Amino acid sequence: MRLLLLLVLVLAAAAAVANAGAESVLRSVTDAPDADALFCDSWMLSVETGNAGPWRQVPARCGASVRAYMEGDRYASDSAVAAAESLAFASQAFASGEGGAKPAWVFDVDETLLSNAPYYAQSGWGLVEFNETSFDAWVDVAKAPALPSSLKLYNELQGLGFHIILLTGRSESQRNATEENLLFAGYHSWEKLILRQPSDIGKTAVQYKSERRAVMEVEGFKILGNSGDQWSDLIGLPVSTRSFKLPNPMYYIS
Repeated sequence: MRLLLLLVLVLAAAAAVANAGAESVLRSVTDAPDADALFCDSWMLSVETGNAGPWRQVPARCGASVRAYMEGDRYASDSAVAAAESLAFASQAFASGEGGAKPAWVFDVDETLLSNAPYYAQSGWGLVEFNETSFDAWVDVAKAPALPSSLKLYNELQGLGFHIILLTGRSESQRNATEENLLFAGYHSWEKLILRQPSDIGKTAVQYKSERRAVMEVEGFKILGNSGDQWSDLIGLPVSTRSFKLPNPMYYIS
């Protein structure tokens, strides 16, 4: 009986210690000294994981956080890590011959190869809803810079022998401006540049890009990798062997 009582007391003491430890570690959001900044960090994580679902504009309280992220070191670092992981996979897959005779890597264009940060810096970093007219005017300027880590990855993949296919939601009418901008930013020698045709009007990005990937497979390409800033660049059948999501807290495309 005394042994049982002792065991109960030991277990109760252990539970008390565990509870005290939990209480000292766990805290509520309202305890944070800067609740807005904490919320916005969590909101951006929700965007990247796809938990946020469809959204039309950056929450008003998060404008400063998105700007700080895009203009600071974290966006560049997150993009560079995604590129490094992509190259590590590509090197292993290519060395193993996994891609067969026509190993391919698919890239989205906007916020994947090219950065529209100069445009969004002037339009509130996503605080206002997307304006197609003003964005199309920016596209026509053809001066969007390359994402440095993406340009490096692009060149490294070409060096390995990948067929590079660019699959963008831009329209066929923007082909000349897009090609001019890609060359301006340092990209060259892509296998294909695929843009939306009139028959693609009204299709979601998932449907449109999935259909184009299916055509690539019929043409004999083995899509080992796919890089994009939206989940809609990456999901839908057929999918690549590995998909790599680049950060983008400024807008959402379904």
